[in-house]
Amino acid sequence: MTRPRVLLVEDDTSIARFVQMALEEMPIELVTCANVPDAMQALKAGGAQLIITDLMLPGESGIDLVQRLLNEPAPGAKVPVVVFSAGLTPAVREQLGALKVWRLLSKPASVLELEACVRDALHIDQHLAPSVATAESNGQDVLRSTSDKAEKADEAEAIATHFAGDTFLFKAYRASCVQQFPADVKLGDTACAAQDWSALRRLAHSLATVLLTLGHPAESVRANQLENAAAHLMAAQCVEHWLLLRAFLMRP
Repeated sequence: MTRPRVLLVEDDTSIARFVQMALEEMPIELVTCANVPDAMQALKAGGAQLIITDLMLPGESGIDLVQRLLNEPAPGAKVPVVVFSAGLTPAVREQLGALKVWRLLSKPASVLELEACVRDALHIDQHLAPSVATAESNGQDVLRSTSDKAEKADEAEAIATHFAGDTFLFKAYRASCVQQFPADVKLGDTACAAQDWSALRRLAHSLATVLLTLGHPAESVRANQLENAAAHLMAAQCVEHWLLLRAFLMRP
């Protein structure tokens, strides 16, 4: 039996990895694209039964994708769309409602929220998609050798909130993010050197979600501050916030 195909449109590697890990036990085929043109090409190949898209993408945005699906005859024109974004302000929600987006999902979401969303869209019985909550859920093991009790508490809360208590899944996701951080640092350094505040804003937007998902709320706030500074072209503040955020990403 052919598995239903879900199209994920997400340019951030760490967030895409989180969605992949959250949905890997479900009876679906997940196809990931990093931008709107690639997503449209994937839709033309046929078979997609659900689209999950971020709003902030390189080039055309997630809203552009939704509008193209409404205006262009394509195999994906009637596929339900889930907007998965940290930018769901009241105005954006109203705009997406007018575009008849099927569901809005705020970042960061939990694995259970993602599972439930896909189950609802594809009408998958819950017993066919075992939740990660049934996996290892001992949140008491030591996450890393550190004497910082507050940091451990933040991580424990992240495990409970975003990973349904599954420490194994959290640690696997954290490892993938740590591998990605050097590339993020290189991207941020390049953006600062070129004063490409738009690129720095996109990076900060993604890091805010990733860091909150990993249980680093203070650093997530720092990323939000960087995103705001970049949006307002505040060069000095961009550099200040980036250097502090960079130091955290590069720590042992």
